[in-house]
Amino acid sequence: MKRMWRSFITCLGLTAASVLAQEYPVKPLRLVVGSTPGGGTDIAARLIAPKLTEIFGRQVVVDNRPGASTTIGVDHVVRAAPDGYTLLMGVSSLAINPHLLKNMPYDALRDLAPVSQVVVSPNIMVAHPSLPARSVKELLALARARPGQLNFAAGGAGSSQHLAIALFVSMTGTNIVHVPYKGQGMALIDVVAGQVSLMMANVISALPHVRNNRLRALGVTGTKRASVAPDVPTVAEAGVPGYEVLQWYGVLAPAAIPRDILNILNRAVVQSLQDPKIRERIVADGGEPVGNSPETFASVLRSDHAKWGEVIRKAGIRVDLR
Repeated sequence: MKRMWRSFITCLGLTAASVLAQEYPVKPLRLVVGSTPGGGTDIAARLIAPKLTEIFGRQVVVDNRPGASTTIGVDHVVRAAPDGYTLLMGVSSLAINPHLLKNMPYDALRDLAPVSQVVVSPNIMVAHPSLPARSVKELLALARARPGQLNFAAGGAGSSQHLAIALFVSMTGTNIVHVPYKGQGMALIDVVAGQVSLMMANVISALPHVRNNRLRALGVTGTKRASVAPDVPTVAEAGVPGYEVLQWYGVLAPAAIPRDILNILNRAVVQSLQDPKIRERIVADGGEPVGNSPETFASVLRSDHAKWGEVIRKAGIRVDLR
C-alpha cells in the first residue's frame, strides 16, 4: 500500500510539473549576473536577454548582484524557487571558486542545473617586444635558461588569467613569477609599458596593442585559432600540446527545476544564439557562440572543476577572494 501511495504522489508531482511547463512562462524572468554592469558576464546576459524576451513573449530582465567574487549572485539563484523564473548567467569561475574560497554557501555541481553554454572565449598570451622570444617555443627556451627571472601579470591571484599561466607553468615545468594586479586593465597597461614581460589577456583588449606593435602575440589559449586573430597559433600548436583554457559564460537554473522547463529554456537559449546579429557580435568580440545541451554543459562544468582544482593544488595557490 505504501509503495502504491508513493507512486501516486510521484505521478501527481510529474503531472503538476507537466502542466506548469505547458503554461511556462507566464511572468517576467530574471537573469542574474554576479558582477557589475559592463563586464563579460553582464555583456553576455544583455546580449541574449532581448532575444529571449522576443522568444518567450515575456520580459527577461538582467539583474546585477555583484559581490564576494560572484558568490552573492550565484547564491541568490541557488536559493530561488526552481520554477524557471530566476536564472543565472554563470561564468567559468563557478569551477574555480570552490578551490579558492572558504565556506562556500553552495555547491555549484550539486545546486545548479546547467541550461546551455552561451559563449566560449580564449585568452591570448602576449609579451612586451623587449622580451627576446618571438614564439612559445622561444619563450620556453628562455624561461628554462633563466628560471625565476621572467614574470607575468594577471588581474589578481586566482583569476582566470592567473590560472591560465599557472597551467602553462605546470605543463611546461618552467618557473615564471606571478605579478598580481587588481584588474586586467591595470596589468595590461604595465605590460604595454614594459614593466612586466608577459600576460594572458582578453583577446579583444590586447589585439589593438598587438596590431600597433606595442605587444607581441605568442599564442591563443583555445583549441583552435581565434577568428579575429587567425595568424596567431594556439599555445598547443605552438609548443605545449594539450594546453587549453577557455573562458565561458552560460545559463544555469536552480537544481530542482523541472526537466520540462529546463528543456524549454535550453531550446530558447540555443535559438537565441542562432540569431545572425548575436553571432556576429560574439565573434567580433573574440568569442564563439555555443548553444549546447544541459548534459554537455554539465560535463564541461565537472571537467573544469577537476582541472582547476588540480592546477590550484599544484601551484600552491592559497587565496580567499572574499
